[in-house]
Amino acid sequence: MAALSPPRPARPLLVTGDPALLDELLRLCAVAGIEPEVQPDAGAARAAWPGAPLVIVGDDVTPGLARCGLPRREDVVLIGDDLDDGDVWRRAVDVGADHVVFLPDAEHWIVDRLGDVAEGTGPDAHTIAVLGGCGGSGASTLACALGVAAVRTGLATALVDVDPLGGGLDVLLGGEDESGLRWSDLASARGRIDGGALSDALPHLHGLTVLSWDRDRPPAIPPETVRSVVRAVRRRHDVAVLDVPRHTDPGAAEALRLCDTGLLVVPAEVRALAASAQVAGRVGSMVRDLRAVVRQPSSSGLTSEAVARGLGLPLAGELRPEAGLAAATERGDPPGLRTRGPLARFCRDYLAGNPAGVAREAA
Repeated sequence: MAALSPPRPARPLLVTGDPALLDELLRLCAVAGIEPEVQPDAGAARAAWPGAPLVIVGDDVTPGLARCGLPRREDVVLIGDDLDDGDVWRRAVDVGADHVVFLPDAEHWIVDRLGDVAEGTGPDAHTIAVLGGCGGSGASTLACALGVAAVRTGLATALVDVDPLGGGLDVLLGGEDESGLRWSDLASARGRIDGGALSDALPHLHGLTVLSWDRDRPPAIPPETVRSVVRAVRRRHDVAVLDVPRHTDPGAAEALRLCDTGLLVVPAEVRALAASAQVAGRVGSMVRDLRAVVRQPSSSGLTSEAVARGLGLPLAGELRPEAGLAAATERGDPPGLRTRGPLARFCRDYLAGNPAGVAREAA
């Protein structure tokens, strides 16, 4: 008996009878490296409609789609042809479109969506930015420990060093001599980057995919490169942790905008609180969910709740001193390796979605 052929991967579905629009969409598919299924109208698209990973429809077929009674589904994109046509939004609702976009403005966005289909990626990684409210706050240590904790739970995790003057996260992980790409190798990258190829080319330390800096003078990384690289990393991992400088340059600002959560590490001291308030005010508009992580103990008696309240931020938890941490990192052991230490406990509880419990346990 002949061997069965493997099933063909699902292809994006293009539905339009407009030859000019179809030519443009086929060109974008070629850029993304994927072959679509093409149908001229709603009736012809019925069979492929439910199983296509992405459906792109032209505005020319919306009347037929609305009448055809195709089942509602996610990942339907309507290509409008007139920016001044306010009724296009009503037609989008009629056909159940998630997005209305216009060419040529949305070319890059469409190529990204098609590229996601070509790569076969799932949801983007949950992305956490870690930054210090002042110098020496321990943000890089926390970023590494979060990555180690995520790997320990079986999550595919990337650690991205966005701070060119931070000394290098690969050094903190004891892997500065590990082969693989650094930021200097990616400085000229533009547009969409294949997430799988990038992940394979980066150093892998303690189960983490790590992007850090060379030991030489760090290059200036354009914001568009940061955006392309971080997006590629997010597509191929479950968790991405970004170590971001408190003095945000345009690249760091771009990274923050791609994050789901920001953790601002603040020592519980009056001067540190004053400095951290400036950082919080600057980055609060860039990251959608900024929280405070307070380092205790405090010589001035400030509680973690008082520090968070002073910053106007939710309290993610507090960090207590960890004996032997500095000596361990000097040996090349990653922060958070000791599972019973306060750093690992914070990270474990934070990733489990119970940051409030951290302060109670550490108190």
